[in-house]
Amino acid sequence: MDKLVIDGGLPLKGSLQVSGAKNAALPILAATLLGDGPSEISGVPDLRDVRTMVSILKAIGAKADWDGDTIRVDASGINEGTAPYELVKTMRASFCVLGPLLARLGWAKVSMPGGCVIGSRPVDLHLKGLRALGADLRIEHGYVVARAHRLIGSRIYLGGGFGSSVLATANVLMAAVRAEGTTLIENAACEPEIADLADFLIKMGARVWGHGTPIIQVEGVQKLAGAKHRVIADRIEAATYLIAGAITQGEVTVQGARTDHLGAVLDKLRQVGVSVEDGENFIRVKSYPKIYPVDVTTLAFPGFPTDLQAQMTALLCLADGISVVTEKIYPDRFMHLSELARMGADIREEGASAIIRGVHHLSGAPVMASDLRASAALILAGLVAEGRTEVFRVYHLDRGYERVEEKLAALGAHVWREKDETFTTGSMGAPQSEAAQEESRR
Repeated sequence: MDKLVIDGGLPLKGSLQVSGAKNAALPILAATLLGDGPSEISGVPDLRDVRTMVSILKAIGAKADWDGDTIRVDASGINEGTAPYELVKTMRASFCVLGPLLARLGWAKVSMPGGCVIGSRPVDLHLKGLRALGADLRIEHGYVVARAHRLIGSRIYLGGGFGSSVLATANVLMAAVRAEGTTLIENAACEPEIADLADFLIKMGARVWGHGTPIIQVEGVQKLAGAKHRVIADRIEAATYLIAGAITQGEVTVQGARTDHLGAVLDKLRQVGVSVEDGENFIRVKSYPKIYPVDVTTLAFPGFPTDLQAQMTALLCLADGISVVTEKIYPDRFMHLSELARMGADIREEGASAIIRGVHHLSGAPVMASDLRASAALILAGLVAEGRTEVFRVYHLDRGYERVEEKLAALGAHVWREKDETFTTGSMGAPQSEAAQEESRR
């Protein structure tokens, strides 16, 4: 098991290229199962979750080859609709193969995804949407077994207790493109990753309108072809490095970042006193010694992303005053607070909010990552902390950040990876399965 070691206190300066979006690449790779010919997906980050999805595609019978940042998938000969537990358990997003398998084969058997340390995320909206399209669904021995002689377009409302669901929207959308007639998906997720999936489906021959809005209209088609597509930039990775520049009082440029995907985040950075400059294909931040307190509430896109709540919390630990961070997507997503407190942060949790009283400095300490975005928050804190910070369980980090230590080192950080030979279970118990760590709003 690896750990990251950080000697903090250095301002980050320089430029880096953002990677492709994992949360766009995963459903798009699943969508290649719908095509009768080969597809070529470029801009794909080399991450553990992506490798897991490729393994699932191969287990189903698709041919998948990886060349640099491009994955070529040919699913024209698949006849196996079972996505095995051994793979699905390691990554919640793999559940999105259910919709395309059902639409392509008329049946699918996909393992129920594992639990999650950031709170309950049931698959009821996935099942509701697919049932509305005419699927017969049963849960047997830990698997969702779906059958449909034919799928019929329908009007589907995908509202849940905490708003829309990105992964449920993706699953239903992929099934609906092969259904007979018209489908209206109401309260659809508006995230850029859903719009990117729709753009790929359109290139395959699907008829989709309204993606990026709460109402998506689909006219079903009988066949889809393969297509070439480049995934969008990872807005969460981009913002994490922008916050890294801000917390270290540095100046960081993220090439490839899209302002239209990060409006709420850039607004909060400006409110805390960070200078933000953006152009056609970049965003640059420059930070100053004083960080102002702000209140942050996570919401569905275009609101402030839940996947950046932990990173913003780390920044606000150094604000000159009291900030309140409220989690409206996953109210239990605060496991990073106790680890930040080990570094000297003054934080208390009240219900679905974190009350943060800014401190003058943080101190390096050994800390334990509980999930993907918590890992990023602890690294950000370590970059600005006095002394050395060791972040354990960075296998979480490797699921969503490509070559993070290399990118940070290129900006001037003293950070490196080491094997942790002594760590077994630590203060947080036995390691969770990776299925418990999926961090996008799914």
